[in-house]
Amino acid sequence: MMFADSALSRRAFLGGAAVVSAGVAGCARSQAQPTDPITPEMFGAKGDGRTNDSAALAAMAAHVNARGGGEVIFRAGATYLVGMQRASAGGDNAYESAPLMEFAGLAKPLTLRGNGARIKCAPGLRYGTFDPHSGDAVRRPLPNYRRGESATPYRWMISVSRCSAAVEIADLELDGSLDALLIGGPWGDTGLQIPAYGIGLYDNVGTETLHNIHTHHHGLDGLVIDGVDRKRPMGSTFKQVRSEYNGRQGCSVVGGHGYRFVGCSFNHTGRSRVATSPAAGCDIEAEGNKTVRDLAFEHCEFINNVGCGMDADSGDSAGARFTDCKFVGTTSWSVWPRKPSFRFEGCTFVGALVNAYGDAAHPALATQFVGCTFRDDPSLSPTGKVYRGENSDGPVADLSDSRNVRFSRCRFLLTHAHTLPWSTGAIYADCTMRQASPRTAYPRGAYTGTNSIVGKVELNGSTVSGVLTVNGVRVPPTTRGLG
Repeated sequence: MMFADSALSRRAFLGGAAVVSAGVAGCARSQAQPTDPITPEMFGAKGDGRTNDSAALAAMAAHVNARGGGEVIFRAGATYLVGMQRASAGGDNAYESAPLMEFAGLAKPLTLRGNGARIKCAPGLRYGTFDPHSGDAVRRPLPNYRRGESATPYRWMISVSRCSAAVEIADLELDGSLDALLIGGPWGDTGLQIPAYGIGLYDNVGTETLHNIHTHHHGLDGLVIDGVDRKRPMGSTFKQVRSEYNGRQGCSVVGGHGYRFVGCSFNHTGRSRVATSPAAGCDIEAEGNKTVRDLAFEHCEFINNVGCGMDADSGDSAGARFTDCKFVGTTSWSVWPRKPSFRFEGCTFVGALVNAYGDAAHPALATQFVGCTFRDDPSLSPTGKVYRGENSDGPVADLSDSRNVRFSRCRFLLTHAHTLPWSTGAIYADCTMRQASPRTAYPRGAYTGTNSIVGKVELNGSTVSGVLTVNGVRVPPTTRGLG
């Protein structure tokens, strides 16, 4: 099977069952009752950071699958080295990877208690395209879907699919060792679209709870979610998930309803040795016939990604709420929310944003910013860089002609090179707007409530139904537009 980056291929990979020794699995079953906790050491894992524990973890997962669920307890302080490859000349891939922890179809709860343990990819393995005979990297023009040249050290460190009972994963580090891999040529439509995920969650009906997870330096995504295409009785909650330095995304949401993220970090995507588009902190992108609905992000951060901090641009995605989150764009947009019913409350944006969703016929579907702060201060960036966008004037929000994008009780405190939003049909309600740049800004739209602007602005075509002061001078109300 060739590696591919699509919802179909991701689910197809789940069909690959782990091949385990009947003796190892049988020995483990003879030592444990169906409700007893399970440890990797029961299947021969050493957890010493030197011994490769891939086969042991795969055997453990197969045992859990045979039991229909279970509780796995990792040893505190252990490092389980994983990732194995074999050359496969003439096969679908240049180097075939061994399965790791793939859990599927569980009717009983699954609990993985990490106790601070680390799952770490072995150094020196191949990721990318290679010649299976010589082992040398192969670099072909994109798009490249050539059979027999792709390689990955693992497809997932942990995958959980089609489970009807609760799933919990806690206190675990997943280290993809991307800086220590042999990086080959590109594959797919852009970059390296070859599976190398930290955690994959697929079509699970039960609740999913992730807590205190550090998933980093994976070739593709630290976390991918492809949930069932309907509302579930209970949603899923991810708390203190730190996903950073991954090649393509900190988190990809490609399907599913009802996910809550609390205190999570999706930072530094593409800042290791691989950067694959969109290289976002979080990408909300329904794939195929899937839909994405009812997402909530609270106290999360999206900082210093090669691509956007948060990207929502394609597929049937809608309905995401961000509360008290921080977005810092250093080389790309802080956010790109081009999907309906996205709402930002009490969030901080450093760097320009673009493509907020507008809707002339249904204003409630347009992007809403409530009580948010927009800054351009380099001291708020971890690199000292703040992205100014593609417009030479550097508007902090490039809204084009999007209609009814709403800013309520927002503060634009621009002390450096950025200008106020470029808009034609936005709504500004009770906002404070200041810019230091001498360039002309164009925050045109409808002004309601009490608004104040300090800086050089052009408001032609705007309407004023409340109090608007520009550089200390009150602008008369008008419903016909300022001429």
